[in-house]
Amino acid sequence: MEAAIIDGIILSKQLREEISQRTAQITKKNGVRPGLAVIIVGEDPASQVYVRNKVKACEDVGFHSILERYPDTLQEEALLDRIKQLNHDDSMNGILVQLPLPKHIDAKRVLETIAPEKDVDGFHVANAGALMVGEPEFIPCTPYGCMKMLESIDFPVKGANAVVVGASNIVGKPMAMLLLKAGATVTVCNSKTRDLPSHTKNADILVVATGRPKMITGDMIKPGAVVIDVGINRLPDGKLCGDVDFESAKKVAHSITPVPGGVGPMTITMLLMNTLEAAEKMH
Repeated sequence: MEAAIIDGIILSKQLREEISQRTAQITKKNGVRPGLAVIIVGEDPASQVYVRNKVKACEDVGFHSILERYPDTLQEEALLDRIKQLNHDDSMNGILVQLPLPKHIDAKRVLETIAPEKDVDGFHVANAGALMVGEPEFIPCTPYGCMKMLESIDFPVKGANAVVVGASNIVGKPMAMLLLKAGATVTVCNSKTRDLPSHTKNADILVVATGRPKMITGDMIKPGAVVIDVGINRLPDGKLCGDVDFESAKKVAHSITPVPGGVGPMTITMLLMNTLEAAEKMH
């Protein structure tokens, strides 16, 4: 039996339908649409694609969104001043600054200038701390999407052994916190972990977010595990692949997310969900 595919495109469509309905309700009730401000600094090609997709997604569900593009010569203070203006703009429920930023701009300082109640990416230190104590205001979008995928297959997280490979602030650490909150026993592996397969082979739930193509192979996976592949890498032939070797993994796993079409679509959908929830709290 090959693994069942957890289709992020289908799940994403279902959630966006719910977001559209709730957006229509809040717009009818208050006469204002949920608003998201997206800021991009510089010309990073991947970032340009991401922000276009985010703005289009906002329009599709009935949000009001603005996209502000700045050259990579923009000074840090000018960016911070613009964020402070948006913090006081009641028409904007969420503020998103696309990463990476040019080297002369301190990303940490930028993210911490965004008001926590408008931090729909969930990166502000106040939101990270709230997640740590199990009371998150906004959950970072990618881990939030991963949890929704686990929910969609009704996999019992409580009591499961969960292994997260990758310990970034954006995916690995918040993912571990969410799995802990859901009752899993969680191991976090990083680039210094000794004997990685001994950990991954013990995982009922394996979440991989390393940015290294196909580093987790089928022989590193426990038979019957759920595999969530957060990675997206472009191979020399131009094809996309994840951090998990899909072909060997699907022969072992119970369920697996594909790349593309798995976690990716869910990330933008959960950004929409966070923005909607910010608007609902505000009104």
